[in-house]
Amino acid sequence: MSHSIRHPEILEIARRDGKVTVDGLAEHFGVTLQTIRRDLSDLAETGRLERVHGGAVLPSGTMNIGYEDRRGLNAEGKAAIARACAAAIPHDCSIFLNIGTSTEAVAEQMLTHRNILAVTNNLNVAATLARNPDCEVVVTAGALRRSDGGLTGDLTQSTIRQFKFDIAVIGCSALDDEGDILDFDMQEVGVTRIIIEQSRRVFLVADHTKFRRNAPVRVAALADLAAFYTDAPPSPHIVERCRDLHVALHVTS
Repeated sequence: MSHSIRHPEILEIARRDGKVTVDGLAEHFGVTLQTIRRDLSDLAETGRLERVHGGAVLPSGTMNIGYEDRRGLNAEGKAAIARACAAAIPHDCSIFLNIGTSTEAVAEQMLTHRNILAVTNNLNVAATLARNPDCEVVVTAGALRRSDGGLTGDLTQSTIRQFKFDIAVIGCSALDDEGDILDFDMQEVGVTRIIIEQSRRVFLVADHTKFRRNAPVRVAALADLAAFYTDAPPSPHIVERCRDLHVALHVTS
């Protein structure tokens, strides 16, 4: 059976069940796991599915995919982005890292940074940076989001307003071709806007899967950034916008 025949049926199964798995599809079609992985990658490249660990889900413009699935999505690309971003963060500075799997990857790359004051509303980031003895870690107040260890709400914003950060490292759920940075959770967006206001420089870390996604809430724009770290070239329009706005664009591959 050719991929042109499998693809429509894979999409139909995804619409029916909400998710497809590599193992389940391989058994259903009687083909190898590698063949199904190629099918899912092809469908993801065209925006018809989103890859998650072990399979794929239908893309949504109103709801984010689960945290554990996001954590496993393009892990190698996120690690490359994190290395490049961490290399640009100097010793002896104050920094904010917000909610997201990409910012968590940056934290992993900062374990040898010296004399860092790190503030975060991400419990996973805090736990990672706690392993660095030369990093003072401050965790904001706020309502705990159990799904991903994030803290949001008025108390979070109040904590952040007490600081002025040298650098903020933020993630996002989507980046559209107009250069708008987008997310799903309005509480989280409100916190991120305060982070941007309280930071001298803002670094966005977002892998190429965010170029194909959509989300309903506008966080900020490219004009609010000092640098943008990603793992694949964005559209020519975004490249041009970065150049015009003097946003340093770093593509790791």
